[in-house]
Amino acid sequence: MSVVIVTGGFGVLGRVVAADLTKRGHKVAAVDVAPAPGEYGNALALGGVDLTDETAVKAAYATVAERLGSVDGLVNIAGGFIWGLVEGNGLAGWDKMFRMNLRTAATSSSAALPYLLRQGGAIVNIGAFGAIRPGAGMAPYAASKAGVHALTESLAEELRGKGVRVNAVLPTIIDTPTNRADMPDADTAGWVRPESAAKVIAFLLSSEAGAITGATIPLSLAG
Repeated sequence: MSVVIVTGGFGVLGRVVAADLTKRGHKVAAVDVAPAPGEYGNALALGGVDLTDETAVKAAYATVAERLGSVDGLVNIAGGFIWGLVEGNGLAGWDKMFRMNLRTAATSSSAALPYLLRQGGAIVNIGAFGAIRPGAGMAPYAASKAGVHALTESLAEELRGKGVRVNAVLPTIIDTPTNRADMPDADTAGWVRPESAAKVIAFLLSSEAGAITGATIPLSLAG
């Protein structure tokens, strides 16, 4: 049994990942900027944590280690999406995407490393398939997710031989109620089900993936 932190744990994907990991016998801590829900299964729920704030994240992860005994894995799900053309728009969207997608992952990884380096562990980041060949209006989001890909590959090399693996999954579009509402006419056949993504994330955290680090794995089927 290991202790896994899931950031953005109160969202659709975060809840599914937390539930999947709990079923596999892991202790899970869900950390989110949103207020903690009244009920969150068997996981430890820590709400109101600004995942862009280094001090707040360090304090939250110290709480996790104290209550659950260690930190063995980290899943960086926290993030967001905006669509915006470069022409006619300022930089506010760029700053927002950087903070939500890249800064949260970097801050969270940094805060978790002191625990992970003690006994070994794994980090799984959520990148984006759309950051590989972004279309019009995708630049702020795709650039921030490309930064997550770079963080994944660079941190994996930094930690090579130190017992901590770092990988990322790159979903196309995750099949959530929000995405269906925002894109009512879209063909959802190729959207990734949260349950399918959770299985890949659980595998990358496990010892069965012990030979994998620095990988950015596309998720492009419903599964």
